Amino acid sequence: MKKGDHAALALSGAEFAVRVTPRAKQPGIALTDGQWRSSVTAAPEDGKANAAVTEALAHALGVAKTRLTLLRGATSRDKLFRLEP
Repeated sequence: MKKGDHAALALSGAEFAVRVTPRAKQPGIALTDGQWRSSVTAAPEDGKANAAVTEALAHALGVAKTRLTLLRGATSRDKLFRLEP
Protein backbone atom coordinates (compact mmCIF):
# COMPACT_ATOMS: atom_id res chain seq x y z
CA MET A 1 0.00 0.00 0.00
CA LYS A 2 1.26 3.43 -0.90
CA LYS A 3 1.38 6.20 1.66
CA GLY A 4 -1.89 8.09 1.81
CA ASP A 5 -4.01 5.61 -0.17
CA HIS A 6 -6.91 6.37 2.19
CA ALA A 7 -6.15 10.06 2.75
CA ALA A 8 -9.77 10.97 1.99
CA LEU A 9 -10.74 9.34 5.31
CA ALA A 10 -8.24 11.40 7.32
CA LEU A 11 -10.64 13.89 8.88
CA SER A 12 -9.91 15.46 12.28
CA GLY A 13 -11.86 13.69 15.00
CA ALA A 14 -12.54 10.60 12.87
CA GLU A 15 -12.42 7.27 14.68
CA PHE A 16 -11.05 4.05 13.21
CA ALA A 17 -11.82 0.56 14.50
CA VAL A 18 -8.97 -1.83 13.69
CA ARG A 19 -8.85 -5.62 14.05
CA VAL A 20 -5.23 -6.68 14.61
CA THR A 21 -3.40 -9.93 13.94
CA PRO A 22 -0.05 -9.90 15.77
CA ARG A 23 2.91 -12.12 14.85
CA ALA A 24 1.81 -12.33 11.23
CA LYS A 25 4.16 -13.51 8.50
CA GLN A 26 3.45 -10.49 6.29
CA PRO A 27 2.64 -7.01 7.62
CA GLY A 28 -0.17 -5.04 6.06
CA ILE A 29 -3.34 -3.06 6.53
CA ALA A 30 -6.55 -3.11 4.53
CA LEU A 31 -9.99 -1.56 4.60
CA THR A 32 -12.57 -4.27 3.88
CA ASP A 33 -16.30 -3.65 4.10
CA GLY A 34 -15.76 -0.62 6.32
CA GLN A 35 -13.56 -2.57 8.77
CA TRP A 36 -9.83 -1.95 9.07
CA ARG A 37 -7.75 -5.13 9.39
CA SER A 38 -4.07 -5.00 10.20
CA SER A 39 -1.42 -7.70 10.33
CA VAL A 40 1.82 -6.89 12.13
CA THR A 41 4.95 -8.97 12.59
CA ALA A 42 5.54 -7.57 16.07
CA ALA A 43 4.66 -9.56 19.16
CA PRO A 44 1.99 -8.17 21.50
CA GLU A 45 4.56 -7.36 24.18
CA ASP A 46 5.50 -4.00 25.69
CA GLY A 47 3.28 -2.13 23.21
CA LYS A 48 5.29 -3.22 20.16
CA ALA A 49 2.23 -4.44 18.24
CA ASN A 50 0.29 -1.28 19.15
CA ALA A 51 3.14 0.87 17.82
CA ALA A 52 3.26 -1.15 14.60
CA VAL A 53 -0.50 -0.82 14.06
CA THR A 54 -0.35 2.92 14.73
CA GLU A 55 2.43 3.30 12.18
CA ALA A 56 0.59 1.22 9.56
CA LEU A 57 -2.67 3.14 9.99
CA ALA A 58 -0.89 6.49 9.85
CA HIS A 59 0.87 5.39 6.66
CA ALA A 60 -2.43 4.33 5.05
CA LEU A 61 -4.08 7.63 5.98
CA GLY A 62 -1.05 9.73 5.02
CA VAL A 63 -0.77 11.43 8.42
CA ALA A 64 1.85 11.58 11.16
CA LYS A 65 1.59 8.72 13.64
CA THR A 66 1.58 11.25 16.50
CA ARG A 67 -1.86 12.41 15.31
CA LEU A 68 -3.40 9.01 16.11
CA THR A 69 -4.55 8.34 19.66
CA LEU A 70 -5.40 4.85 20.89
CA LEU A 71 -8.73 5.20 22.70
CA ARG A 72 -9.53 1.55 23.47
CA GLY A 73 -7.96 -1.85 23.07
CA ALA A 74 -4.40 -1.49 24.32
CA THR A 75 -4.43 -5.19 25.29
CA SER A 76 -7.07 -6.39 22.83
CA ARG A 77 -7.08 -7.39 19.17
CA ASP A 78 -9.86 -4.87 18.54
CA LYS A 79 -8.58 -1.31 18.80
CA LEU A 80 -10.15 2.12 18.41
CA PHE A 81 -8.06 5.06 17.21
CA ARG A 82 -8.99 8.74 16.86
CA LEU A 83 -7.31 11.17 14.49
CA GLU A 84 -6.40 14.34 16.35
CA PRO A 85 -6.27 17.76 14.62
